[in-house]
Amino acid sequence: MPAIVQRLQQATKMMSRRKVLLLVLGCSTVSLLVHQGAQLSWYPKLFPLSCPPLRDSPLRPKHTTVAFLKTHKTAGTTVQNILFRFAERHNLTVALPHPSCEHQFCYPRNFSAHFVHPATRPPHVLASHLRFDRDELARLMPPGTVYVTILREPAAMFESLFSYYNQYCPAFRRVPNASLAAFLRAPEAYYRAGEHFAMFAHNTLAYDLGGDNERSPRDDAAYLARLIRQVEEVFSLVMIAEYFDESLVLLRRLLAWDLDDVLYAKLNARAASSRLAAIPAALARAARAWNALDAGLYDHFNATFWRRVARAGRACVEREARELREARQRLLRRCFGDEPALRPAAQIRTKQLQPWQPSRKVDIMGYDLPSGGAGPATEACLKLAMPEVQYSNYLLRKQKRRGGARARPEPVLDNPPPRPIRALPRGPQGP
Repeated sequence: MPAIVQRLQQATKMMSRRKVLLLVLGCSTVSLLVHQGAQLSWYPKLFPLSCPPLRDSPLRPKHTTVAFLKTHKTAGTTVQNILFRFAERHNLTVALPHPSCEHQFCYPRNFSAHFVHPATRPPHVLASHLRFDRDELARLMPPGTVYVTILREPAAMFESLFSYYNQYCPAFRRVPNASLAAFLRAPEAYYRAGEHFAMFAHNTLAYDLGGDNERSPRDDAAYLARLIRQVEEVFSLVMIAEYFDESLVLLRRLLAWDLDDVLYAKLNARAASSRLAAIPAALARAARAWNALDAGLYDHFNATFWRRVARAGRACVEREARELREARQRLLRRCFGDEPALRPAAQIRTKQLQPWQPSRKVDIMGYDLPSGGAGPATEACLKLAMPEVQYSNYLLRKQKRRGGARARPEPVLDNPPPRPIRALPRGPQGP
């Protein structure tokens, strides 16, 4: 019992600004229900003690300046939602794109600070799609900003890109019967370097990171090494999508956040009918060979990721990841019912939760709120599952009101690029 009391005293000091509503003591667990602003939390609050810091390391305040390079088809939308909710709970400013750029920072152009809406500058947090430019981001973000990004296994990522952007990328549109196997048998027959949205069809990770996606490590191994070195110089953490929960544990430790700060609902996920159940080995090898630069990046940072886990204590990280998954399931049941499940957009009655659909051939799933909910808990659940477009629009409106930006004219960008994805008309919705 004295050890439990000591932990409670430590947790109370860490939560001096939070109002404790309920305390439940069990034989081996301690849970708290905390009200913080308009956010209700139903998760354990002693997670930081699962993996204690080094003995000589003092408790740090939560880090609040973060730039997340949101790569394509890597679970980046889920990470973005985590950052949006954290920023809103702590009254932080989120950098959002200028309307001419829509919901990306004028991607695929190199990022410029001019692409940021004036009502969202200077920011604490950045998390929307962009092509990385180190100098421009340094101009925008404050000193001490932590840079993070996420990578995904290239074969799985390429299958997702091929499906998601099939109607927008010319290289994919040329393929008979929209066949991924046909494309990978002879990619040069369909791919044209330099044409619009070509980056979605070749080494997309390298392009997002600001690299030259036309370089091949087979022809120039030194280029891959330089690109890796450039990424390592800037990014404090490179997460791995296949080990998403472990990545979030490392993220929260890097930023001195609580584990409940990184709870999430899976967003922008395709229906099973819109993806391959498994990628055949031969197809995976062909995808990695065509995207050899991405494969080299992934293999390197996957290895460094596990070295970082080992330094943190693998058993410790696995324990936190397990606790995260358990707390996440409890939260999803609280928000979306006893059997929370992703559902097609046409079955989602809450308009703010209807995910954008890239084409009629791809179904993007989402969550819906049970009918009759209201109050702070419902608001927190709404934000948990809110898609990128709706959340970005909401934050922009909120930040414009906060800054009195309505009276300020918005600058017009020269030659803004067209976006690869635009909303399609919906069929009839349910009542």
